[in-house]
Amino acid sequence: MNYKERIISDHRIMLGKPVIRGTRITVELLLRKLSEGATTKDLIVMYPHLEEDDVLAALMYASDILANEEVIILNAA
Repeated sequence: MNYKERIISDHRIMLGKPVIRGTRITVELLLRKLSEGATTKDLIVMYPHLEEDDVLAALMYASDILANEEVIILNAA
């Protein structure tokens, strides 16, 4: 699966935060709910227009962002 088919970022929707295409459900919200113990099934019950692949896309998006994160180490004075 390519998360880019399901995750979009548009400055006119949720101030440009990444969301599930066609919704105002942010990747951040899904990750937060999952970290609080919600399951994919729970999320689909809470947001009936959500699909399992949307949740997986959010996880892929987050892991891709972290994988490409640059760490800059500054020397402490």
